[in-house]
Amino acid sequence: MITEWKPGHPVTGKRFAAVFPHSDDFTFNAFGLMSKLLAQGYTGYWFRMTDDCMDSYNLPYGETAARIERETEAVASFLGIAKVYHLNYNNHYLCGEQLIELRHRLILLFRFLRIDTVISFDPYGHYEENPDHEICGKAVEHAAWMAGRQSDLPESKDMGLPPHFVADKFYFARGPQESDCIVDITGELARKRQAVAMHRTPLNNMWLGYLEKHPELTPDALPYEQFVNRFFLTREQPVCEGYAHYEKFRHVISYEF
Repeated sequence: MITEWKPGHPVTGKRFAAVFPHSDDFTFNAFGLMSKLLAQGYTGYWFRMTDDCMDSYNLPYGETAARIERETEAVASFLGIAKVYHLNYNNHYLCGEQLIELRHRLILLFRFLRIDTVISFDPYGHYEENPDHEICGKAVEHAAWMAGRQSDLPESKDMGLPPHFVADKFYFARGPQESDCIVDITGELARKRQAVAMHRTPLNNMWLGYLEKHPELTPDALPYEQFVNRFFLTREQPVCEGYAHYEKFRHVISYEF
């Protein structure tokens, strides 16, 4: 399926939530899709599950978390996101024991915000190495369904948060995935590249880590700007369905029962 987009703002009153564990996940994986949804008239929210405290090069945990939170807010503002919810679990330590807690927090947010569409990692993605990605996808899948169930967290009805299914889901996977939704991001590419470059702390971590693994290189031979440009801004994708610049998802529309 190649998603078609209508001109103007044909959608009113709809909301999406992008739910990812790390700051750069939003931009790298789904900036184009979110841009298109916002242009259609959606209101967008971000739920960042971890504090990103591991994603710097030799900086203290606290400084890393503070820097990346500021970068996250800056990118969200640049895109036009209404609000970022920072859940702030420890980076790389999301685990099965937290799954119930995570899905309960998501259920309450889905009900409170009346989310129509969710964007996250595919809970069934293959060969996913990052534990945060795996647990995030599972928590979203569970919560999107349970949020519409009368008997799950029934006390929330007394708080003014009645059940609300999230039936529309866009799932991303880094490895092999059954993708059925191709989003052409040619028109969003320039802004996506701007947003990617705003994730300075994790990109600097990847650059210095890459130099460590390739001792034949020096910072002069591969400067930071050249590294980011080569691997994140101008890296070519295989042409898919005639598109050179795109994002791929598994698009799921569930029944509300």
